[in-house]
Amino acid sequence: MISNEAFVISLGLFFAGLALWAFKRLPDENWQILASIPIEKNSGDLWHGLNLTYYGLLTANALVLAVAILIILLGALQVPATLTLAVITVVLLVCLPAAKWVARLIEGKQHTFTVAGAFFVGIFVAPAILQIFNLAAARTGATRIPVIPALAAIMAAYALGEGLGRLACISFGCCYGKSLPEVHPILRRIFENWHFVFSGKMKKISYASGMDGKQVVPVQAITAVLYIAVGLVSTLLFLRGHYALGLLVATAVTQGWRALSEALRADYRGQGKISAYQVMGVVAIFCAAGLAYAHG
Repeated sequence: MISNEAFVISLGLFFAGLALWAFKRLPDENWQILASIPIEKNSGDLWHGLNLTYYGLLTANALVLAVAILIILLGALQVPATLTLAVITVVLLVCLPAAKWVARLIEGKQHTFTVAGAFFVGIFVAPAILQIFNLAAARTGATRIPVIPALAAIMAAYALGEGLGRLACISFGCCYGKSLPEVHPILRRIFENWHFVFSGKMKKISYASGMDGKQVVPVQAITAVLYIAVGLVSTLLFLRGHYALGLLVATAVTQGWRALSEALRADYRGQGKISAYQVMGVVAIFCAAGLAYAHG
């Protein structure tokens, strides 16, 4: 049987190899469109088609990996995979639409999504859904799900999943950082040898801000590394039985960085010097602390 440490180290090596490759390749133009499906031909020789992107592939892979990690972690608590999948399905039925609703409310855009918004809704919805499942289990004699351990597992899986998901942002050119001349001289020196230069007029950084070809802060890479690292730490804490600590560490680091990283981002994040996403990140930390205390 593989030890807890060996499991976490194996995950870390996989993520490290994938991230290093992604940081080098995905900013390039040829790593945005995965395939194109022809739909119809016009009167001339041009086709209208459906583009399939690496963004979609990487995002789907991130979701699958997060679900797999959650099944493994809750399986360590003797929670059946079918029950875990049922909880995940109900949470996603609420949070996936929320990703669009929150973005529309904050950014005023019809066709965009926000993981921050989905997470913020999830931090309130997930505990309630777990309690509902446990109430049903009390009546039927089914397996109960311990709330704080389950939330700790969810946060560890979320951190790893979103860390992988940020690689999709590199491919699409979204969630991008400020150009190096715009940041503080100290940060400029830090990032002068480690930055992104995006190419391709179809990347969001190009058509939204005209910053293709410029050296920008690699905020997506920083987020990916930080989230993956804290996801691995939280996974190990969970496997060692430190559930409340794992929940708090994962929430504090991911949401604390979400609030701080806004200062390095150049994409539109809503009105005001302090964005709604920053406020939501801080509120989420206090919510996690309150949940850990209430169930302690």
